[in-house]
Amino acid sequence: MIKKSLLLSLSALLLFAYSDLDLDGVDDSIDQCPNTPITDLVDAKGCSIESVIIDQHYDLIFGLSFGELHYRLNEKSETYTTTVQFDYYRGYLSLQCVTSYFQNSSTTGDESGINDTTIAGYYQWYFNSDLSVQMGLGMILPTGVSAYGSHQVDYTASLNMSYAIKSYNLFMGYNYTLIGDDDIEDGNTTVIYQNSSAYSVGVGYYFDAKLYSSIAYHASQPIYKSLDVARSVSLYTFYTIDEHWFTTLNYAKGLSNSASDHYLEWRIGYYF
Repeated sequence: MIKKSLLLSLSALLLFAYSDLDLDGVDDSIDQCPNTPITDLVDAKGCSIESVIIDQHYDLIFGLSFGELHYRLNEKSETYTTTVQFDYYRGYLSLQCVTSYFQNSSTTGDESGINDTTIAGYYQWYFNSDLSVQMGLGMILPTGVSAYGSHQVDYTASLNMSYAIKSYNLFMGYNYTLIGDDDIEDGNTTVIYQNSSAYSVGVGYYFDAKLYSSIAYHASQPIYKSLDVARSVSLYTFYTIDEHWFTTLNYAKGLSNSASDHYLEWRIGYYF
Protein backbone atom coordinates (compact mmCIF):
# COMPACT_ATOMS: atom_id res chain seq x y z
CA MET A 1 0.00 0.00 0.00
CA ILE A 2 2.90 2.37 0.83
CA LYS A 3 4.50 1.75 -2.60
CA LYS A 4 1.15 2.29 -4.35
CA SER A 5 0.54 5.57 -2.50
CA LEU A 6 4.06 6.74 -3.35
CA LEU A 7 3.55 6.05 -7.07
CA LEU A 8 0.27 7.93 -7.04
CA SER A 9 1.91 10.88 -5.30
CA LEU A 10 4.78 10.97 -7.80
CA SER A 11 2.31 10.79 -10.72
CA ALA A 12 0.33 13.68 -9.28
CA LEU A 13 3.51 15.74 -8.84
CA LEU A 14 4.49 15.07 -12.48
CA LEU A 15 1.03 16.05 -13.70
CA PHE A 16 1.05 19.28 -11.71
CA ALA A 17 4.63 20.02 -12.80
CA TYR A 18 3.67 19.97 -16.53
CA SER A 19 1.36 22.72 -17.80
CA ASP A 20 0.34 23.36 -21.42
CA LEU A 21 -2.67 25.66 -21.43
CA ASP A 22 -2.71 26.25 -25.23
CA LEU A 23 -2.27 22.51 -25.96
CA ASP A 24 0.57 23.02 -28.44
CA GLY A 25 2.85 20.39 -26.87
CA VAL A 26 5.27 22.94 -25.35
CA ASP A 27 5.39 23.44 -21.59
CA ASP A 28 4.13 26.83 -20.47
CA SER A 29 7.37 27.48 -18.60
CA ILE A 30 9.32 27.64 -21.89
CA ASP A 31 6.45 28.61 -24.26
CA GLN A 32 7.43 31.98 -25.76
CA CYS A 33 4.16 32.27 -27.71
CA PRO A 34 1.25 31.46 -25.37
CA ASN A 35 -2.31 31.08 -26.64
CA THR A 36 -1.40 29.85 -30.13
CA PRO A 37 -4.42 28.43 -32.01
CA ILE A 38 -4.84 24.68 -31.57
CA THR A 39 -4.84 24.34 -35.39
CA ASP A 40 -1.28 25.73 -35.71
CA LEU A 41 1.95 23.75 -35.99
CA VAL A 42 4.57 25.20 -33.62
CA ASP A 43 8.34 25.14 -33.19
CA ALA A 44 10.30 24.18 -30.05
CA LYS A 45 9.57 27.62 -28.56
CA GLY A 46 5.81 27.20 -28.98
CA CYS A 47 5.53 29.77 -31.78
CA SER A 48 3.38 29.18 -34.88
CA ILE A 49 5.06 27.82 -38.03
CA GLU A 50 1.95 27.31 -40.12
CA SER A 51 -1.75 26.57 -39.80
CA VAL A 52 -3.16 23.17 -40.67
CA ILE A 53 -6.38 24.88 -41.77
CA ILE A 54 -6.30 25.56 -45.52
CA ASP A 55 -7.53 29.02 -46.44
CA GLN A 56 -10.44 29.06 -48.89
CA HIS A 57 -12.55 31.79 -50.42
CA TYR A 58 -14.66 32.67 -53.46
CA ASP A 59 -15.32 35.55 -55.78
CA LEU A 60 -18.07 36.42 -58.23
CA ILE A 61 -17.31 38.77 -61.13
CA PHE A 62 -19.67 40.57 -63.52
CA GLY A 63 -18.27 42.15 -66.69
CA LEU A 64 -19.28 44.25 -69.69
CA SER A 65 -17.16 44.56 -72.84
CA PHE A 66 -17.19 46.12 -76.30
CA GLY A 67 -15.22 44.90 -79.31
CA GLU A 68 -15.12 45.48 -83.04
CA LEU A 69 -14.76 41.95 -84.30
CA HIS A 70 -17.07 38.93 -84.62
CA TYR A 71 -14.53 36.31 -83.55
CA ARG A 72 -16.44 33.28 -84.79
CA LEU A 73 -16.92 34.69 -88.31
CA ASN A 74 -13.86 37.00 -88.27
CA GLU A 75 -16.00 39.91 -89.46
CA LYS A 76 -15.79 43.52 -88.39
CA SER A 77 -18.79 44.20 -86.17
CA GLU A 78 -19.86 45.94 -82.99
CA THR A 79 -19.98 43.24 -80.33
CA TYR A 80 -21.25 43.74 -76.78
CA THR A 81 -20.64 40.97 -74.27
CA THR A 82 -21.92 40.38 -70.74
CA THR A 83 -19.74 38.01 -68.69
CA VAL A 84 -20.26 36.16 -65.42
CA GLN A 85 -17.26 34.51 -63.73
CA PHE A 86 -17.07 32.42 -60.56
CA ASP A 87 -13.77 31.51 -58.85
CA TYR A 88 -13.05 29.17 -55.94
CA TYR A 89 -9.69 29.32 -54.14
CA ARG A 90 -8.34 26.72 -51.73
CA GLY A 91 -4.71 27.09 -50.77
CA TYR A 92 -2.63 27.04 -53.96
CA LEU A 93 -5.50 25.52 -56.00
CA SER A 94 -8.21 27.49 -57.80
CA LEU A 95 -11.22 26.56 -59.95
CA GLN A 96 -12.90 28.87 -62.43
CA CYS A 97 -16.12 28.93 -64.47
CA VAL A 98 -16.80 31.63 -67.09
CA THR A 99 -19.88 32.08 -69.26
CA SER A 100 -21.06 35.03 -71.36
CA TYR A 101 -23.82 36.42 -73.56
CA PHE A 102 -23.11 38.45 -76.71
CA GLN A 103 -24.92 40.82 -79.06
CA ASN A 104 -23.35 42.00 -82.30
CA SER A 105 -24.25 43.97 -85.39
CA SER A 106 -22.46 43.59 -88.74
CA THR A 107 -23.07 43.92 -92.47
CA THR A 108 -24.53 40.39 -92.51
CA GLY A 109 -27.11 41.23 -89.83
CA ASP A 110 -27.63 41.20 -86.08
CA GLU A 111 -26.95 38.20 -83.89
CA SER A 112 -27.07 37.36 -80.19
CA GLY A 113 -26.68 34.31 -77.99
CA ILE A 114 -24.64 32.49 -75.35
CA ASN A 115 -20.94 31.96 -75.93
CA ASP A 116 -19.13 28.76 -75.06
CA THR A 117 -18.51 28.15 -71.34
CA THR A 118 -15.02 27.64 -69.92
CA ILE A 119 -14.29 25.50 -66.84
CA ALA A 120 -10.68 25.37 -65.65
CA GLY A 121 -8.47 24.49 -62.70
CA TYR A 122 -5.16 26.12 -61.73
CA TYR A 123 -2.32 25.36 -59.34
CA GLN A 124 0.15 28.03 -58.16
CA TRP A 125 3.75 27.42 -57.07
CA TYR A 126 5.64 30.02 -55.03
CA PHE A 127 9.37 29.40 -55.38
CA ASN A 128 10.17 32.43 -53.21
CA SER A 129 8.63 35.79 -52.34
CA ASP A 130 9.37 37.10 -55.86
CA LEU A 131 8.76 34.22 -58.29
CA SER A 132 5.53 32.32 -58.86
CA VAL A 133 4.39 29.91 -61.59
CA GLN A 134 0.81 28.86 -62.35
CA MET A 135 -0.31 25.88 -64.42
CA GLY A 136 -3.87 25.37 -65.63
CA LEU A 137 -6.04 22.79 -67.40
CA GLY A 138 -9.56 23.36 -68.67
CA MET A 139 -12.44 22.56 -71.00
CA ILE A 140 -14.42 24.81 -73.34
CA LEU A 141 -17.98 23.49 -73.33
CA PRO A 142 -20.05 24.09 -76.52
CA THR A 143 -22.92 25.98 -74.86
CA GLY A 144 -22.99 28.48 -77.74
CA VAL A 145 -24.25 27.95 -81.28
CA SER A 146 -21.38 27.48 -83.73
CA ALA A 147 -21.38 29.59 -86.88
CA TYR A 148 -20.55 26.45 -88.91
CA GLY A 149 -22.59 23.85 -87.06
CA SER A 150 -19.66 22.33 -85.13
CA HIS A 151 -20.41 21.50 -81.52
CA GLN A 152 -17.50 19.72 -79.81
CA VAL A 153 -15.58 20.17 -76.56
CA ASP A 154 -12.19 21.92 -76.72
CA TYR A 155 -9.41 21.44 -74.16
CA THR A 156 -6.95 24.05 -72.88
CA ALA A 157 -3.62 24.08 -71.04
CA SER A 158 -1.85 27.18 -69.75
CA LEU A 159 1.38 28.21 -68.04
CA ASN A 160 1.92 31.64 -66.45
CA MET A 161 4.89 33.15 -64.62
CA SER A 162 5.28 36.30 -62.53
CA TYR A 163 8.47 37.82 -61.12
CA ALA A 164 8.43 40.77 -58.70
CA ILE A 165 11.06 43.52 -58.60
CA LYS A 166 10.18 45.97 -55.82
CA SER A 167 6.88 47.59 -56.92
CA TYR A 168 7.10 46.10 -60.43
CA ASN A 169 6.24 42.65 -61.69
CA LEU A 170 7.26 41.03 -64.97
CA PHE A 171 4.87 38.43 -66.32
CA MET A 172 4.43 36.11 -69.25
CA GLY A 173 1.88 33.47 -70.19
CA TYR A 174 1.27 30.72 -72.72
CA ASN A 175 -2.01 29.00 -73.61
CA TYR A 176 -2.67 26.05 -75.91
CA THR A 177 -6.15 24.99 -77.07
CA LEU A 178 -6.87 21.57 -78.55
CA ILE A 179 -9.78 22.06 -80.97
CA GLY A 180 -12.34 19.27 -81.02
CA ASP A 181 -14.33 20.37 -84.10
CA ASP A 182 -13.96 18.54 -87.41
CA ASP A 183 -13.08 20.32 -90.65
CA ILE A 184 -15.95 21.25 -92.98
CA GLU A 185 -15.64 20.70 -96.74
CA ASP A 186 -19.07 20.34 -98.33
CA GLY A 187 -18.60 22.14 -101.64
CA ASN A 188 -20.22 25.38 -100.48
CA THR A 189 -18.25 25.93 -97.27
CA THR A 190 -14.66 25.09 -96.46
CA VAL A 191 -13.49 25.54 -92.88
CA ILE A 192 -10.16 24.12 -91.78
CA TYR A 193 -9.60 24.17 -88.02
CA GLN A 194 -6.27 24.17 -86.23
CA ASN A 195 -5.18 23.90 -82.64
CA SER A 196 -4.67 27.38 -81.24
CA SER A 197 -1.82 28.83 -79.18
CA ALA A 198 -1.43 32.24 -77.57
CA TYR A 199 1.20 34.04 -75.53
CA SER A 200 1.55 37.33 -73.71
CA VAL A 201 4.35 39.30 -72.05
CA GLY A 202 4.08 42.43 -69.95
CA VAL A 203 5.08 44.53 -66.99
CA GLY A 204 2.93 45.77 -64.11
CA TYR A 205 3.31 48.32 -61.32
CA TYR A 206 1.78 48.43 -57.82
CA PHE A 207 1.07 52.08 -57.02
CA ASP A 208 -0.09 51.09 -53.52
CA ALA A 209 -1.98 48.27 -51.78
CA LYS A 210 -5.16 49.09 -53.73
CA LEU A 211 -4.08 50.10 -57.23
CA TYR A 212 -2.24 47.98 -59.81
CA SER A 213 -1.74 48.65 -63.53
CA SER A 214 0.02 46.84 -66.38
CA ILE A 215 0.82 46.97 -70.08
CA ALA A 216 1.14 43.80 -72.15
CA TYR A 217 1.62 42.46 -75.67
CA HIS A 218 -0.61 39.58 -76.85
CA ALA A 219 -0.39 37.25 -79.86
CA SER A 220 -3.04 34.60 -80.54
CA GLN A 221 -3.28 32.06 -83.32
CA PRO A 222 -6.92 31.82 -84.55
CA ILE A 223 -8.70 28.46 -84.64
CA TYR A 224 -9.24 28.90 -88.41
CA LYS A 225 -6.16 27.94 -90.42
CA SER A 226 -6.71 30.61 -93.10
CA LEU A 227 -6.40 33.54 -90.67
CA ASP A 228 -3.35 35.47 -89.54
CA VAL A 229 -2.14 35.70 -85.96
CA ALA A 230 -4.15 38.22 -83.92
CA ARG A 231 -1.83 40.73 -82.25
CA SER A 232 -2.70 43.45 -79.75
CA VAL A 233 -1.34 45.60 -76.93
CA SER A 234 -3.38 46.20 -73.78
CA LEU A 235 -3.58 48.46 -70.72
CA TYR A 236 -5.03 46.89 -67.57
CA THR A 237 -5.94 48.37 -64.18
CA PHE A 238 -7.05 46.61 -60.97
CA TYR A 239 -8.48 48.60 -58.05
CA THR A 240 -9.48 47.29 -54.62
CA ILE A 241 -12.53 49.21 -53.40
CA ASP A 242 -12.69 47.61 -49.93
CA GLU A 243 -12.14 44.20 -48.32
CA HIS A 244 -14.87 42.64 -50.50
CA TRP A 245 -15.34 44.71 -53.67
CA PHE A 246 -12.86 45.20 -56.51
CA THR A 247 -13.02 46.44 -60.11
CA THR A 248 -10.91 46.18 -63.28
CA LEU A 249 -10.64 48.11 -66.52
CA ASN A 250 -8.95 46.75 -69.64
CA TYR A 251 -8.33 48.40 -73.01
CA ALA A 252 -6.71 46.64 -76.00
CA LYS A 253 -5.60 48.06 -79.33
CA GLY A 254 -5.47 45.65 -82.27
CA LEU A 255 -2.22 45.45 -84.23
CA SER A 256 -3.41 43.08 -87.00
CA ASN A 257 -6.48 42.64 -89.19
CA SER A 258 -7.49 39.49 -87.32
CA ALA A 259 -7.74 41.40 -84.01
CA SER A 260 -10.39 43.86 -82.86
CA ASP A 261 -9.32 47.43 -83.65
CA HIS A 262 -10.45 48.49 -80.18
CA TYR A 263 -11.57 46.45 -77.19
CA LEU A 264 -12.81 47.79 -73.84
CA GLU A 265 -13.86 45.75 -70.80
CA TRP A 266 -15.05 46.78 -67.33
CA ARG A 267 -15.56 44.25 -64.54
CA ILE A 268 -16.67 44.41 -60.92
CA GLY A 269 -16.23 41.58 -58.44
CA TYR A 270 -17.14 40.58 -54.91
CA TYR A 271 -14.67 38.61 -52.78
CA PHE A 272 -15.99 36.46 -49.93
